Amino acid sequence: MTSRERVRAAINHIEPDRIPMDLGATTVTGMAAGTMSKLRKALGLKEELVKVEEPFQILGKVEEDLRRTVQADVVGIFPKKTFLGFENSGWRPWKLQDGTDVLISKDMKYIYDTNGDILVYPQGNDSVRPSMRLPKGGFYFDTIVRQEEVDEENENGREDFREDYKVMSEEDLRFLEESTDHCYKNTDYALLGVFGGAGFGDASVIPGPAMLHTPGVRRLDEWMMWHLLNPEYIKDVYAYQTEICLKNLELYYQAVGDKIDVIYMSGTDYGTQRSEFMSRDLFREFYKDNMKKVNDWVHTHTKWKTFYHSCGSIVNFLDDFAEAGVDILNPVQVSAAGMDAVMLKEKYGDKFTFWGGAVDTQQVLPFGTPEEVIAQTQERLEIFSKGGGFVCSAIHNIQPNTPVENICAFYDTIHKFNRRKEQ
Repeated sequence: MTSRERVRAAINHIEPDRIPMDLGATTVTGMAAGTMSKLRKALGLKEELVKVEEPFQILGKVEEDLRRTVQADVVGIFPKKTFLGFENSGWRPWKLQDGTDVLISKDMKYIYDTNGDILVYPQGNDSVRPSMRLPKGGFYFDTIVRQEEVDEENENGREDFREDYKVMSEEDLRFLEESTDHCYKNTDYALLGVFGGAGFGDASVIPGPAMLHTPGVRRLDEWMMWHLLNPEYIKDVYAYQTEICLKNLELYYQAVGDKIDVIYMSGTDYGTQRSEFMSRDLFREFYKDNMKKVNDWVHTHTKWKTFYHSCGSIVNFLDDFAEAGVDILNPVQVSAAGMDAVMLKEKYGDKFTFWGGAVDTQQVLPFGTPEEVIAQTQERLEIFSKGGGFVCSAIHNIQPNTPVENICAFYDTIHKFNRRKEQ
């Protein structure tokens, strides 16, 4: 099988010749740029600086030599602009906090504050306040909440978020069309469109890190409380977001057609380590119908499978996810409460493709021994691979300071498992 055939079989719950793999096709299946730099050296790949493709999480761009070495089967079709609103172009040198040399976009504008934190401007525009902060010695950017005084009586959700959710431009669509066409014609990888327009209530998006101005409710704690204190405001925002999402899905399909196999719909985390963020009743009231509307459009008009990322314990929402048309579940955080791997496969294996789940990036991969990594990876492959419905990747991005020997043990275990499967 080619990579494209392999992934298509898996997401249609047909067991392929070997387990398909993903590294870096999304912003939640990638690797920290510093870790990637160390891995490339350990693997003896070409000496070159890693490009920070996703600046918010400081993720490295997976080049073709690394993709082939780890035997990944998927390529992501990323939008023209990053999560912070500027393009990845004109790469220039930059140092990570640990001193690792990398490359960043020339359009990323930043300053150092008095305590050494790095502050980044939205859209590379330094005429407004910075929207992101990288603490001195830190590994990730934090959003800077720029919420102004909120008038509870007169707030208008549609107006407040009109700049956050917009119809895609012709320039952006042509970029996606050209990127997709190139990858489809010149590779045999499965293609995943990084869309994200259905991320209702995404904690990373609500503060508006790419927005020049952020009217309305932008603090996550207030946003969650307004589900009860001012529910019509939240519903108004989601209704508007759904309208724009449906328009953009149509435009997206006109641009790329069925050349992509999977569309990344949402990165909203609905769970914490111990439970869901809200009750099932609230999820059904505010989220489920909007999810179903956009997923129904995809299933009616395309051959795509819908990809939803949600960290945490979401076991009590899974039946609703299935009813709302979610095809692919990521990152499959089996370390969270109730998210037992065996239960997930047995109860939901015919409803979802599990994209992730192969190794724990919170404890085992960064802090365990290679032997512990091998044991956990082997166990997860045995559980999730049966009958298809599984694309292998770590549980979320591989973190900074993860030992290279553990990462190599992870991929070696997958490769050995696949070689036995092919015999």
